[in-house]
Amino acid sequence: MSASTPKTLCTSGQQSIQDICHPLSAEESVRTPSPDVGNTTGSIGEKDLSLPNGTPVDTSSPASSSSLLNRLQLDDDLDGETRDLFVTVDDPKKHVSTMETYITYRVSTKTTRVEFDLPEYSVRRRYQDFDWLRIKLEETQPTHLIPPLPEKFVMKGVVDRFSEEFVETRRKALDKFLKRVADHPVLSFNEHFNVFLSAKDLNAYKKQGLALLTKMGESVKYVTGGYKLRGRPLEFAAMGDYLDVFTQKLGTIDRIAQRIIKEQSEYLVELREYGPVYSSWAGFEGPLQEPLEGVAGCVANCATALDELTEDMSDDFLPVLREYVLYIESMKTVLKKRDHVQAEYEAKLEAVAFRKEERTAQPPTDVEKCQDRVECFNADLKADWDRWQNNKRQDFRQLLTGMADRNIQYYEKCLAAWESIVPLLQDRPGSTKTETS
Repeated sequence: MSASTPKTLCTSGQQSIQDICHPLSAEESVRTPSPDVGNTTGSIGEKDLSLPNGTPVDTSSPASSSSLLNRLQLDDDLDGETRDLFVTVDDPKKHVSTMETYITYRVSTKTTRVEFDLPEYSVRRRYQDFDWLRIKLEETQPTHLIPPLPEKFVMKGVVDRFSEEFVETRRKALDKFLKRVADHPVLSFNEHFNVFLSAKDLNAYKKQGLALLTKMGESVKYVTGGYKLRGRPLEFAAMGDYLDVFTQKLGTIDRIAQRIIKEQSEYLVELREYGPVYSSWAGFEGPLQEPLEGVAGCVANCATALDELTEDMSDDFLPVLREYVLYIESMKTVLKKRDHVQAEYEAKLEAVAFRKEERTAQPPTDVEKCQDRVECFNADLKADWDRWQNNKRQDFRQLLTGMADRNIQYYEKCLAAWESIVPLLQDRPGSTKTETS
């Protein structure tokens, strides 16, 4: 399918641009059950007492530690039965040569689409190949939101880019990037994406290119002669305002989460020093030896549980926050592109208005084409905004549910550890109470 196929318009639905509510307006939260658009300061717990499909959520303490994720049934899952393209990124391998050292990942594809010659592919790609794909998607699909890639060099808290931790974190991010592209009704048909998934030698395509810069792509060079946009339509201005607020909230949460992880790590160091003291003390005590060793084991179990909780927060919670920070940057970029197209259209309209001989005539063809580009951009951006909001709702619901579940598991493990030593500390007939009185 060509990148310029007008099929992109079918993703935007029948709703007109003027009917879109401000994402932060109170009306939006009343109209839809989604907790993501608006109510950025409200209580999540109050909104999620029941799922959108009517399934009640039990807010009482679960009987087992793994209950929340098992109970939660997301009604937002895309219709997996109708999907015809599945992509995974796994099996990272380190390559060392005299010139450079780098990591490649296996990209596996299964599909029934006629655009592919085979039903299955398995190729190896390095980070710069993913970067090439994203650049090409931005060039050929300028009206669409392109999912973000993880940063190339810097990841907070990670120094060695060849460490297992760094490689696994990047692998997850690259896998999510390709899955988001594969699930998109327009981007997934991009010819560059097809080549990325199927070509054994991607370098050959990188050098020669596919000559797929469409007229739409060429038109979004935005040479408007310094014309200043009169103002975004209300729905797109609302999008910009929402992104500003969302950025602020995510930044605050990220900073607090970083402090929590730091404090947990410091507490973990103390726990690991604390437990052995009881063990060494037990060697000098007779009647107290068993209870002291029990306390030492309890502290060790609590330390293990805290280590798991901190690791989960670093590996699962923080990367999602960072991905959405990058997503916001991508969305703002698309909004700016839309503004440039609108500014070009307004400039052409004013130029026509100043020509007396054309004041009563029909707008010239180039003005009509520019108007079409604006309408196309608006429709595609609105469709991608809705899709992004839906994805965000799913991601954060799973993220927060997982975080709650892991905290429950942590405290249950700590409770079980302390309860296990209570019998050792209780008075028994003929024990230490008589001997020490």
